[in-house]
Amino acid sequence: MNRLQAEFQRLYTPDSGHGAAPSGLVDAQGKVRALVLELARPADWEVLAKVWQGAQLDLGLPAPAIAVSGVDGVQLWFSLAEAVSATQAQAFLAALRLHYLPDVAPHRVALMPAPDASSPTGAVLHARPVPAQQVPTGHWSVFVAPDLAPVFADTPWLDSPPGDDGQANLLRGLRSITPAGWATACALLLPVAQQPGADSRSASAVCDPAGPGQPPLAVGTDARRFLLSVMNDHSVALALRIEAAKALLPCACGPRPP
Repeated sequence: MNRLQAEFQRLYTPDSGHGAAPSGLVDAQGKVRALVLELARPADWEVLAKVWQGAQLDLGLPAPAIAVSGVDGVQLWFSLAEAVSATQAQAFLAALRLHYLPDVAPHRVALMPAPDASSPTGAVLHARPVPAQQVPTGHWSVFVAPDLAPVFADTPWLDSPPGDDGQANLLRGLRSITPAGWATACALLLPVAQQPGADSRSASAVCDPAGPGQPPLAVGTDARRFLLSVMNDHSVALALRIEAAKALLPCACGPRPP
């Protein structure tokens, strides 16, 4: 395993258990550590940068990796320290899109992992690992530094394979979202997922740590309780406490917890 493979595995591949090497971005239970949001046709970094910046400034998350797809898009790669179900990952990304890209046409945004509509077994589709050569163009996807992302707006690819060491260096400084950071970000995004027109199943899934097959959270009660705990916890960064208080405002006039 070279440095690039080791860094990619550290950030994005789920633990397959028993010391076995991971075989992909989705494990046997359908869980993932990599969450990918792509904006395409065109690959407008100025627009996607709103998500990249907002995830850090508003939600307190570590910076996601930036990649160009090798075809027609630019991507954000979020890394989780602990794997979550594909449903939770999809709901989180959907809430991000709704909050930061509400005016972008849905066909321009891809959220991965995603359910495979053609599979009768409920298989999960995910993004291709980066870097990789794309078919049929022959171009390469590649991770890029934030200051270089605008350069790829018209040509979101490389014509030749990137250097492994340079790609490894870009990933080396990135960190995974901790379980606490994930829970806080989910709670802050929950009011967004509950806006009129949003999928109520996504609203429930975005803050449900139990996973498939477990009793779902009572969303209204538990979200308020969690947000209140964040707002009143002096060990939490002030910016996050303020965001928790703001997130509670849409719930203030709703039915009170029993």
